[in-house]
Amino acid sequence: MSIRPTRCRQSQRPKPDPFCPALDEIGYLPLDKAGADLLFQLISQRYERGANVVTTNKAYKHWPGLFNNDAGITTAILDRLLHRADTVVLEGKSYRRKDRPGEDAAT
Repeated sequence: MSIRPTRCRQSQRPKPDPFCPALDEIGYLPLDKAGADLLFQLISQRYERGANVVTTNKAYKHWPGLFNNDAGITTAILDRLLHRADTVVLEGKSYRRKDRPGEDAAT
């Protein structure tokens, strides 16, 4: 008796999506309910189908304030974004400010 590995049929596998949206500066401006709903729809459609890049200067614990203080939609967005994700935290002074007089770009 031989044992063969079981494989998903081609139609059952999620198809990777080459599109990779970059959501830059989440939290720079707060989103109203309609904006939060649209962002949730985008994240939900992309969930486990492809990569997303998100930049922000806000800690996750402050995200409810970005989404009209709606803890439900904030939790749903973060659940989908952070599942199987890597978070990279960059600390230090802004590179954009390196040429301003009186400011040191080194940390």
